[in-house]
Amino acid sequence: MKQNNEQRALLERFETDGFVALPGFMVGDELRELIGRVDRFISDKVPQLPREQVFYEDRNDPATLKQIQHMGDHDPCFRDLYTASRFRELAELLLGGPVVPKNMQYFNKPPAAGQPTPPHQDGYCFMLDPCEAVTMWFALDEVDEENGCVRYVPGSRNPGMPEHARTQTPGFSQGIVDYPGDADRAAEQAIPASPGDLLVHHAMTIHRADGNRSPARSRRALGFIYYSQRARKDRVAHAAYQQRLADEMKRRGTFDSRILLNRPLPQRRGCQLESCQ
Repeated sequence: MKQNNEQRALLERFETDGFVALPGFMVGDELRELIGRVDRFISDKVPQLPREQVFYEDRNDPATLKQIQHMGDHDPCFRDLYTASRFRELAELLLGGPVVPKNMQYFNKPPAAGQPTPPHQDGYCFMLDPCEAVTMWFALDEVDEENGCVRYVPGSRNPGMPEHARTQTPGFSQGIVDYPGDADRAAEQAIPASPGDLLVHHAMTIHRADGNRSPARSRRALGFIYYSQRARKDRVAHAAYQQRLADEMKRRGTFDSRILLNRPLPQRRGCQLESCQ
């Protein structure tokens, strides 16, 4: 694919920083229609979804909805939005070839209730070889440091994969151990966004988000995950993750590890297809 100057500049930023911010990716009537469709999906579809695809800060309070998995499975318009649209075209540009759409998600940090997103790399959960994938974060609200904007560590896609461990945050099962140190804090870049703005990061880029400290403002967004067609599931890493999970559960006395190791890791819960915004 022949690239113009704007595309080459975008690729250069992505290669250097591990993320790009694209203001006004969607505007006007198109944006308003999408936000309305998201609202209708939440009111009409969410009550019917499997429990493992919907996360709340408080399961007994619908107002604390924080995450919806696999929206495209339940609405053809959302399926088209992430499988046959300029979102997918952008993923193919950034990954240098055909991609496989893996998931479309909804994220929110409810006012005064939204919890921090642990620092992590999506690639730890994706377990790909090579680790070639992108996550997109599309803002539906005004987002700033008060209500939990995404924070990236520029250049962190290149050094490798630091140690991760399980967290206590529902929907975001893995986080980087011993993060942040002083140097990590200094390197972070907070990225505010307005409705219709798009952030895209590589699966190896370290990122996190604070909780929502605003008493009144939500922090809604859509997430899109694309794997490069070149990427394959790293079965060795997957088996090692299962073993670590089994060992941890055995220590806690929560499951019989022999049972866990003889069953596949769930594909739509926990770490497998999370993006972590």
